[in-house]
Amino acid sequence: MKNHNSAYTMTFHNKVVLITGAAGGIGIAAAKKFAREGAKLTLVDLKLDVLKKAAEGIDIEASDLLLLDGNVGKEEDVEAFVSQTKEKYGRIDVFINNAGINGEFKNLVDQTTENFEMVMNVNLKGVFYGLKHVMRVMNEQKSGAIVNTASNGGLLGAPGMGLYVASKHGVIGLTKTAALEGAPNNIRVNAVAPSGVDTQMMRSIESNAEQTGAKDPRKQFEASVPLNRYATSEEIANLMAFLASDDAAFISGTYYRIDGGQGATSV
Repeated sequence: MKNHNSAYTMTFHNKVVLITGAAGGIGIAAAKKFAREGAKLTLVDLKLDVLKKAAEGIDIEASDLLLLDGNVGKEEDVEAFVSQTKEKYGRIDVFINNAGINGEFKNLVDQTTENFEMVMNVNLKGVFYGLKHVMRVMNEQKSGAIVNTASNGGLLGAPGMGLYVASKHGVIGLTKTAALEGAPNNIRVNAVAPSGVDTQMMRSIESNAEQTGAKDPRKQFEASVPLNRYATSEEIANLMAFLASDDAAFISGTYYRIDGGQGATSV
């Protein structure tokens, strides 16, 4: 049951928000943020049972929530969950193109074709498929806002994470192109570029780093950030909501670092 707080600004009242990777830390934080601000939600993740459990804490009317399983690396799945969202709500106002994986932590000379394909299928093809099918809906309605989840890895290199880095560079390239193609129909497209976020994905990256000999990788990763900590999922969700809102009506085709000052240490 939705608990409407009159003191809270309902920025996304009756807006339809589609989120992929919705069972993960950033995805579920974004879902809760948009729900608090009055949105109707479609949440997508690979496993429906995991998604249902993650969604239990969302304060929203049952009729305003659609939970779907889908693999963003399969175009037929993306086409299906976009179609089901439009069928239920009639439109898509906001798309949080968020699903992603980090892949295996290895130097390029040790990487496998299988890992390359796995990372690119989710992180790059998945973003492309989402843009392709959601923008078709937004072109028809002549409006929309899209936020792609990139990474500070889309702006620089990272030993051992070359495939992830390449995929996130690609996300930023798609973001810029989609913004130009969407502009005539009042569709804005931006990306968020976080540094380490305190989620399960970061636990996986820490574990991979340990396997390559790093000692206390969390401490090392946090020490590389001027604010000396990871971001929270909620902090990323807040930026996503801002970029999707009318407050950002003249922002399109760019990426926003959210990295505790880490970007200030590089060109």
